[in-house]
Parts: sequence; C-alpha cells; structure tokens
Amino acid sequence: MSGIENALKDAMTIEGALGAALVDVGSGMALGTMGHAADLDLALAAAGSTDVVRATLRAVELQGRAGEAMEDILSTLTHQYHLIRPLTSTGSHGLFLYLVLDRARANLALARHHARRIESELVV
Repeated sequence: MSGIENALKDAMTIEGALGAALVDVGSGMALGTMGHAADLDLALAAAGSTDVVRATLRAVELQGRAGEAMEDILSTLTHQYHLIRPLTSTGSHGLFLYLVLDRARANLALARHHARRIESELVV
C-alpha cells in the first residue's frame, strides 16, 4: 500500500513521465505533484483537468450511462499525452491521477497499465 508521495514517485518511473499529480475533483486542488518539465505548471494543469473530468462525467450522465465507470481520459497534444485516471478505490473516490507524458518516449498502453496498478496500491 502506498501513500500520495510514493504513488507520485511511482508514476514518475513510467517511461516518458514529465509530471504527475493527485487531484481532488471537487476543489481542483492538487494534493501532491511531482515532475521535472520546466514549461509545465502541474498545479495549473491539474486544476484545468478538473473541468475536463467534470464535463466528461456530466456527458456520461446525460447519455444515461451513469452505471459505467470511467477508466481514463486521454488528451493527445503534439508532444505530450495527458492521461487522467479517476480513482475508484476505497478512500480515494473524488480524486484522480493526472499524468503528463512525453509522447516521443511514452508507451501509452504501458502507462495506462501502470496507472491502474498505482490506483490499486494507493492509500489516501
């Protein structure tokens, strides 16, 4: 079982990871961030991603698919992947893991697999 800092350290071991944050959906505030990209403001990106999560959850609800769980949301930029994984484990509901990956170095399938593992081990 892992705390926030360990989970973020683990996320940063993903090939191509530029930054990681654990974010509260309700407030948009990051409970923790870790990263090394000079041009990346993780707190700001995490807050903006909260709007994406809320909008996606609302769209799922409007489609009558409220019984389905959202596994992740992916934004693909020219040089980066932004992967959002809403957490569903006990004690972490209302949080999401936010990963920023270098598109040239990251393997998206492995990153998603790694994010699932981090979620399963995270204790908040």
